[in-house]
Amino acid sequence: MTDDVMTQMRSCYTSVLHDVMRGMGLRNFTLPPRIRPLDPGQVLTGPAMTIEGRIDETADAHQTLLAWTGLLSRAEAGHVWVAQPHNQRVAQMGELSAETLHRKGVLGAVIDGGLRDTNFILRLGFACWGTFHTPRDVVGVWLPTATGQPIQIEDVQVNPGDWMHGDRDGMVVVPAAKVAEVAAAGVAAMATESLVRRAILDGMDPQAAYLQHGKF
Repeated sequence: MTDDVMTQMRSCYTSVLHDVMRGMGLRNFTLPPRIRPLDPGQVLTGPAMTIEGRIDETADAHQTLLAWTGLLSRAEAGHVWVAQPHNQRVAQMGELSAETLHRKGVLGAVIDGGLRDTNFILRLGFACWGTFHTPRDVVGVWLPTATGQPIQIEDVQVNPGDWMHGDRDGMVVVPAAKVAEVAAAGVAAMATESLVRRAILDGMDPQAAYLQHGKF
């Protein structure tokens, strides 16, 4: 991905990208609202690396920690760690893992599951999205089943390399093949929105502003 595309995406907010993709006829690209930012002021944008796993009550502590540290070892700089852990019992991101990923240049984590050590993660500034907090971790109960494969989060499929973009409002997933097109369209849409905003502030009727600029 080019630096220009990254710059464009960083300038966009989630709702404008949503509107652009809806206008393109895309569907099923908005993650469920239960997945929320730990720090609502952070913006996370970048290509996905995908992880999937499940609870395994037969696993022992060494087995789970060996598998978990193996995941961390394979983490890719310049990517977003995106996980479907298939459980709402244990945390999928904590202090040491966040520190490791942060130092490796991973941009952040998006997890359909839990976070722990959240005060530490907030101080670190590592962008994390998750569904709940718990002190419970993966040791002795959870194992990865796949990496670098498509994962499903409700009706949204996330493929390796798809673009994750999230802010206070939530998170959208941009298909890898559409990232440059969506980024450019998002910047253009924000410029049009600025014209509508200026018209409204200058006293124009909102319907007239919509009809003039084709956006609201």
